[in-house]
Amino acid sequence: MLSIPNLRLPFEAGEEAALEKARRLAHAPGAPAHIIRRAVDARHPDDIRFVYTVGLSLSPERENALCGRIPGAKAVGEEAGAPILPAGTRKLPARPVVAGFGPAGMFCALLLAERGYRPLVLERGAAMEERVAAVERFWESGSFDPDANVQFGEGGAGTFSDGKLTTRISDPRCRWVLETLVRFGAPEDILVSAKPHIGTDLLRGVVRRLRDTVIAAGGEVRFRCPVQAVSLRDGAVRSVTTPQGEIPSPLLVCALGHSARDSFAMLHALGIRMEAKPFSAGVRIEHRQADVDRALYGKNAGHPLLPPGEYQLSYREGERGVYTFCMCPGGVVVPAASADGETVVNGMSVRARDGKNANAALVVGVGPGDFGEGPLDGMRFQERLERAAFRDGFSAPVQTAGRFLKGEAGAVFGNVRPTYARGVYAADLESILPPPVCQWLRTGLRRFGQRQRGFDSEDTVLTGVETRTSSPVRILRGESLEASVAGLYPCGEGAGYAGGIVSAAVDGVRVAERILAQYAPF
Repeated sequence: MLSIPNLRLPFEAGEEAALEKARRLAHAPGAPAHIIRRAVDARHPDDIRFVYTVGLSLSPERENALCGRIPGAKAVGEEAGAPILPAGTRKLPARPVVAGFGPAGMFCALLLAERGYRPLVLERGAAMEERVAAVERFWESGSFDPDANVQFGEGGAGTFSDGKLTTRISDPRCRWVLETLVRFGAPEDILVSAKPHIGTDLLRGVVRRLRDTVIAAGGEVRFRCPVQAVSLRDGAVRSVTTPQGEIPSPLLVCALGHSARDSFAMLHALGIRMEAKPFSAGVRIEHRQADVDRALYGKNAGHPLLPPGEYQLSYREGERGVYTFCMCPGGVVVPAASADGETVVNGMSVRARDGKNANAALVVGVGPGDFGEGPLDGMRFQERLERAAFRDGFSAPVQTAGRFLKGEAGAVFGNVRPTYARGVYAADLESILPPPVCQWLRTGLRRFGQRQRGFDSEDTVLTGVETRTSSPVRILRGESLEASVAGLYPCGEGAGYAGGIVSAAVDGVRVAERILAQYAPF
């Protein structure tokens, strides 16, 4: 296949116009063609373009001849399929255990199950159906379940977000992850969109079907069954202890998620090598989606061919930076606590992204210089901020941008109304967040307001606290992907090796490949 990138067309032109443009460039009328990638270029609101990459099916000789003539064109092979590895020969005395059923654990377990290894998945949280009911009950009444919430349960924390699939990693496994999500019911447009997303409503069904496939292939998934202890012998994993008893296994995949604080403490007490990892802290910022659309699309705002506007902004000076993250067009700010007495916020959108407000994390990088060098110091720093933000009923502190920029506590609401489900209280964010974070949040508001009209409007809503941007620890591992004891595989975002659904899933696949290469099927 010949891949032809950077085909820029007016957004109204349609995909067939992009295919025909590629055929004309290749002098190949009628050649089979398809869209590989589509992105929106809204740098000039009066001339918005869709930018396509098109694949043409040509003879190898023709492809090679055109590679030097069409800028950026290259011959590419078939899209990446499932990883193909010869099975190892070492005999497993017991089936492998996967702790956690978020993206890393799901994809690790899926690959192991479909290759005959019969993994046992231990998930501390609830199954999807029970988890959704518990989360909705919490948002409506404040009745909190420590084992079934936005952080814990089948699908991981990403289940109650937006199902965003953007990633900065370049790995052929990314394509297989996307294809697998489509296989289980995700929309096919995630294969071509430059900013793919599933939506939290559709993602739940995808996760359930993936779980059913793991079980049908010989795996097992136990819910509300956390790993409470790990037993070692001669520097290697021997067994794990759960509320259901001891489970012997020489292999433990730790796909714990970024909020498994008790698990981090347990591994640290066991002597597993880990270190504090930088992360980010700040607030959720809310605007009206219509205002975001106007700022990005100008006169074209609201056009049915354009997706809801989304932004990604950043500014850095020296060792510190402020940026927006996990932008949810047409979404809401959600209560995301994983323990009583703590207030945490996140953003969530459904597939349609049709809510009145847009929200994003507006966060500042923090590191050991802010909270200490100890392996668990960043985790304790998170806890302090979340406890400082807490009020009875899990209400959240809120301040409008105009008052925050002037150093005045409280909020004066205008066109933007907070969407946080447990209610908000007027606050002074400086009494909750550290001075460097507040200073840089102000810097970000002012600078981003110069780049995107209305970003720093007086009635822009800031809701705190956003602290679960990534894991505060990294569990150290070597080239074998094992930790400081044999058979223990730290994996995914919680272990400090990923930053989103796709990168976490890819890390889970990499760990599964290591197991496949060493051991025979169980």
